[in-house]
Amino acid sequence: MQPDPVRTADTQAWLEKAAMDLRSAEADLGVSPPIVGDALFHCQQAIEKALKAFLTWHDEPFRKTHDLGELGMQCVALDGTLEALLRRAAPLTEYAWKYRYPGDVDAPSPDAAHEAVALAQEVFRDVSSRTKTDEPGEG
Repeated sequence: MQPDPVRTADTQAWLEKAAMDLRSAEADLGVSPPIVGDALFHCQQAIEKALKAFLTWHDEPFRKTHDLGELGMQCVALDGTLEALLRRAAPLTEYAWKYRYPGDVDAPSPDAAHEAVALAQEVFRDVSSRTKTDEPGEG
């Protein structure tokens, strides 16, 4: 059965935005000195947008939130095999705000950022593989 073309396009748009955040995170870590806080922000954003792509693919409404735990629970309700991966991703929620504003926050480590990039890439790949069509020549 052919997926709804509008839902397919909307899902792809979320995934394209997620891919852009992944590129931004990688670029932030590729400069000297690395821009670690910004890289972590983009990792959170990439995961958030990938999860919103998954929910869009399944025509599941979601509220405007940066909470990866909340979005993850919605995704797990649709596909329980995502639970372990999304439990690992949920703590990255704090990167939506933690290093974005001045304040008394310890500087993030480059190692934490590299781990976050790897996790964001894993979520992105997993969601991308689950939102492909079964029709020949598509996806």
